[in-house]
Amino acid sequence: FEGLDVMESALLKLDIGNADSEIINTIFRAAHSMKGGAATFGFLDVAGFTHLLETLLDQMRSGQRAVTQHDVDLLLRSVDVVRGLLTAARDNAAADTQAVEQLRGELEQTLLSAPSEKPAAVSVAPVVAAKASNHWHIRFAPHRNLFRGGNDPLRIIRELGTLGEMQVTLDDQALPSFEAADAEDCYLAWNIELHSECSRASVLEVFAWVEDESDLSIELVQEKAPVAIVAKEAVSPSKPQLEVIQGGREHAAPADAHKTSNGESGSIRVGTEKIDSLINLVGELVITQAMLAQQAAALDPVLHEKLMTGLSQLDRNTRSMQEAVMSIRMLPMDFVFSRFPRLIRDLAGKLGKQARLVTVGESTELDKSVIEKIADPLNHLVRNSLDHGIEMPDVRLAAGKDAAGTITLKAAHRGGSIMIEVSDDGRGLDREKLIAKAKERGIAVSDNAPDGEIWQLIFAPGFSTAEKVTDISGRGVGMDVVKKNIQALGGQVDITSVDGRGMTIMIRLPLTLAILDGMSVSVGDEIFIVPLNAVAESLQPRPEDVKSIAGQGRVVRVRGEILPLVPLREVFHLDSGITEPQKGILVLIESEGRKVALMVDELVGQQQVVIKSLESNYRRISGISGATILGDGRVALILDVGELVRANACDQAA
Repeated sequence: FEGLDVMESALLKLDIGNADSEIINTIFRAAHSMKGGAATFGFLDVAGFTHLLETLLDQMRSGQRAVTQHDVDLLLRSVDVVRGLLTAARDNAAADTQAVEQLRGELEQTLLSAPSEKPAAVSVAPVVAAKASNHWHIRFAPHRNLFRGGNDPLRIIRELGTLGEMQVTLDDQALPSFEAADAEDCYLAWNIELHSECSRASVLEVFAWVEDESDLSIELVQEKAPVAIVAKEAVSPSKPQLEVIQGGREHAAPADAHKTSNGESGSIRVGTEKIDSLINLVGELVITQAMLAQQAAALDPVLHEKLMTGLSQLDRNTRSMQEAVMSIRMLPMDFVFSRFPRLIRDLAGKLGKQARLVTVGESTELDKSVIEKIADPLNHLVRNSLDHGIEMPDVRLAAGKDAAGTITLKAAHRGGSIMIEVSDDGRGLDREKLIAKAKERGIAVSDNAPDGEIWQLIFAPGFSTAEKVTDISGRGVGMDVVKKNIQALGGQVDITSVDGRGMTIMIRLPLTLAILDGMSVSVGDEIFIVPLNAVAESLQPRPEDVKSIAGQGRVVRVRGEILPLVPLREVFHLDSGITEPQKGILVLIESEGRKVALMVDELVGQQQVVIKSLESNYRRISGISGATILGDGRVALILDVGELVRANACDQAA
């Protein structure tokens, strides 16, 4: 699957008029590795199909076939077919044999057609000074368990022989007597002399599957000049990358260092369940540390100076460990953004439109669990921008715009949250059309409502302004699900739009679903946690700023803005707590562009809390998104700001 992602990404980067040899080689290597891996593990249908791709790519990289749009489209469709074959093998399901055979026929027909007489426009580095042929001395000594991995050394040696002239000498010194030999063990080794113009990286690639299961030595034999300079395949025609060979040792250019490493990697793969368990344990450690700190607060710091110093050190180390463990789950946004070039390419072609994708901040990191859940909403928003926002080329040209529309994806950290923007330079939202459609569907909306409230109508269930239903959109489902999914992650969605200039959808998400920056507030004997990213400000109101509305409750004036006043004690039917607003504290919370003033008794403090699911441990409670354990062992409930604001807005509307 990773090989397919590499192929797809590289194919989308190919410049048809001036194809880069390094990109073609990247695609070829991915196909070659997939074919070998599939054959090794018995996926013969995948291996057979990928062999056709490899043959076509080999013609491209050798310059026998020009890189055409038809061939790129064919290869992209082939990537989809191979992905389907792998998915079927993984899930033990039936593959779409009709699609496979149809595309296999197209590939075979393409290969049978005469390769282009005009060589492909592939950038090739000039040879600065090179020997006609390199002489490589290779020592290949497999470990005894080589056969158990399904590897065949003879196939590897035959593959090596395709690179040039080769002399092979068998080393059987380690071969035991017949009685002592184990048929499943490998006792043989080979000394190989290879005369070829290939680089060390090409030789190493042949042994890629068995590097960790053998002792491998690849040396360049010095035959004539003490120093030779050989041009490698260049990334660009103007800047050839060179490798300098001195005294029989190869010193690779820095940009190619990753290809010449001996399989060393700077990362390891760990199951997500192990990471989740580690995060849970660190969360418990944070709670325990808070309990110890609260108990120590009652002790005399002079008499217990060493204990206080140890607890202070424990606090710092716990916070550092918490940050380090949380960073393990962080993935760059490119993990999501990388899937959209193909989506926009295919969808634009289907709609007859022209579009380009611009990504900003793709290295911004977000928790893996959040990234996985935001992928589908972003997918729908991008499709929606291209289908509804970007106009047809002739319409754009008539409006003085570029024929190709631009869709921009941005990601950036803002405090303890991440902001993701999906914007386009299309037609934007039509205010009058949205109001008319809302009234047609029986949705209460005022003609004088602010733009932000009108734009939010597109998230109403069943709401659509499409003139006709297509297989892409128009049924009024999707945008409401997008909003629900984002809110389920503790996020918010805002929209800005300019008629004829485009629109922007801004999504604010917490960086992680495991830890929350919160404000502790008290109501009577209870402690509640208000997510800090939703808190606009806190204040103590003056009596003249609080007004009552018959049958509507109370409102409060804050710098000329009238806000609903919501006593938290009434929301959760508490018997204790302050009833007069001027004696309590108002916490202004904001969601979806609307504010509400929560009335509480006092502000307790600000802290990071470890989120525990209330629904999985108890049941769903309206207005509550989760719970946490305080330093004294008590359970504090975490407020669902979005639901509280929405419920209050409905009450006000009623």
